[in-house]
Amino acid sequence: MLFSLFKFQFTTRDTEEKTLEELVMEIQIHQMDELRNHLLQKYRSFISKSVSRVCQRYIDPSVDDEFSVGLEAFNEAISQYSPEKGKSFLTFADMVIKRRVIDYIRKECKYDQSISLFHQEGEEGEEYRPYEIRAAILQYQMDSDTVKRKEEIFLLQEKLKDYGVSFMDLVDEAPRHVDARQNAFSIAKLLVEDHSLKQTFLHKKRLPLKELTKKVELSRKTIERNRKYITALALIQIGDFPYLRSYLTGLERS
Repeated sequence: MLFSLFKFQFTTRDTEEKTLEELVMEIQIHQMDELRNHLLQKYRSFISKSVSRVCQRYIDPSVDDEFSVGLEAFNEAISQYSPEKGKSFLTFADMVIKRRVIDYIRKECKYDQSISLFHQEGEEGEEYRPYEIRAAILQYQMDSDTVKRKEEIFLLQEKLKDYGVSFMDLVDEAPRHVDARQNAFSIAKLLVEDHSLKQTFLHKKRLPLKELTKKVELSRKTIERNRKYITALALIQIGDFPYLRSYLTGLERS
């Protein structure tokens, strides 16, 4: 262990003088675990970007399982890389990451396992079948979006309870006319953007009806009639509800 650490310290001093490919080969030949871990940490951003390109969305290394798949793939690439194939290490690592993440996506979205996402072609090995990859990723994104929407709905339900509102209330009491829904959205937006009103709303767990009446051209009775709907709209805008918030775009007046 001590000898391995010494080798790592010696190597890191002249890392600037060595190519990444040379460092990878040193890891393979001398089993330098410390240097391997150093590269895994140094190239986390590269791994995250590579995984994000496959998944077509931002990947959070601290949350998303896909990043762990990419990290393992990068580690695998360190062990399997050979300069004789004529590729740079990062090009090779990017290819391995893509393959492993696509395999993960296929598994998660239960894509047809009888269809390979690759086909054999020459010495370069497996090549992508773009239409199959797009199909797998699309299904994966749909499944992922469905799960996240369900999570947001559950979280919103919990927050609404603090305000004495249920989802059934929203179904039964939501405004029927577009103008009424737009008015409710405007009030909720005003509430969210006004620091004092928002703090009252969050701390007292109720709409500040008296204060709102002074700021909008609607009667207190009208606001009170749509209280539960306005409450839900405000909570969606305040909280971390990107999927639910996307449904509100049509309510904002041009």
